[in-house]
Amino acid sequence: QVQLVESGGGLVQTGGSLRLSCAASGPIFSVSTMGWYRQPPGKQRELVATVTPKGSTNYADSLKGRFVVSRDNLKNTVYLQMNSLKPEDTAVYYCNAAHVLLGNYWGQGTQVIVSS
Repeated sequence: QVQLVESGGGLVQTGGSLRLSCAASGPIFSVSTMGWYRQPPGKQRELVATVTPKGSTNYADSLKGRFVVSRDNLKNTVYLQMNSLKPEDTAVYYCNAAHVLLGNYWGQGTQVIVSS
């Protein structure tokens, strides 16, 4: 059973920072590409960033330079450091674990609200 549990969301003012964490249970973490996605109010879910088991990263173009994804394979945890937050970053942020053979898994999401 794979479980992904996000934490670290909350209310922050424009220009502030937040660090999201996603703790994974089960053996899938070390072999999976981990990712963060978000769903703004009234919009579709979109890619934020991904990090492969070896640490290669990929970001949505609009977020490069402000968001940093990282992973700790010993702690089975992936992080998303979000800086210079803007009201348009308001969304539910979801953690994802993806492996071509083992499947695709989602966390329950954590709310981020950026006030203007």
